[in-house]
Amino acid sequence: MQFRQQALAKLQSPEELDLPVRFARPQGWLVLSVTVVVMAAASVWAATGSVASTVSAPAILTHGQGSYVLQSPVAGQVTAVLAKQGQRLDAKAPVLKVRTEQGETVVRTVAPGRVTTLAAQIGQIISTGANVAAVEKVAKADDPLYATVYVPAESAATIPEDAAVDLTVQSVPTQQYGVLRGHVKSVDRTPQTPQSITAFLGDSQLGEQFTKEGRPVAVLVRLDSGSATKSGYEWSSQDGPPFRLTSMTMATGSIRMADQRPIDWLLP
Repeated sequence: MQFRQQALAKLQSPEELDLPVRFARPQGWLVLSVTVVVMAAASVWAATGSVASTVSAPAILTHGQGSYVLQSPVAGQVTAVLAKQGQRLDAKAPVLKVRTEQGETVVRTVAPGRVTTLAAQIGQIISTGANVAAVEKVAKADDPLYATVYVPAESAATIPEDAAVDLTVQSVPTQQYGVLRGHVKSVDRTPQTPQSITAFLGDSQLGEQFTKEGRPVAVLVRLDSGSATKSGYEWSSQDGPPFRLTSMTMATGSIRMADQRPIDWLLP
């Protein structure tokens, strides 16, 4: 009977106009205010902010003009090795002596540079056109180093001019000395083949290594100079490594791409 009386009372006053109005608690107002502020900040960032992206790819430190592979113009037996690995030679400098049926022939450099690889030994029988040495084109001992980053071809179009590059050098402990700094000097839009990379680096194995996942694009990076560091280049740490860098050192390059507006990818 009690419940029936309550139901009848409810029907007589369905809107409960005689009850006091309940206002939101302070905690509720706080949550609402924070939500509104966050949404407003997100809207402003979406309209005016930008998102930075990077692309990472294998790289190698070299001098700007690259290397060339020295080939023997004759077939015969190597009787003398006249150059040493790491030695800088002038153009037309002797590298090998080869005994042929017509007599002894001297194999000479084509252009000045530093011998990075000697592939011939005394007593070895070589054929015409055999690779006997790799010579890096270095005119002077203080020629600066560059980095060549082999970026996937589909990423080449979005690499901005003078983009910042961080290089993780294989021979330098990153946790202790940080990364090497640089900026994009040029982008070769032509996809590289194993043959073109071999011709530039003077190493067929690197030509195969850099193209095993497709034909990349070569990005030439100018290393930022640092007069206060031992290496002569700028690092993310204050001093960098306590030694100088050498060419043909492997690295990984991280190139900062053009900033994108977040509203471009947040909206369909």
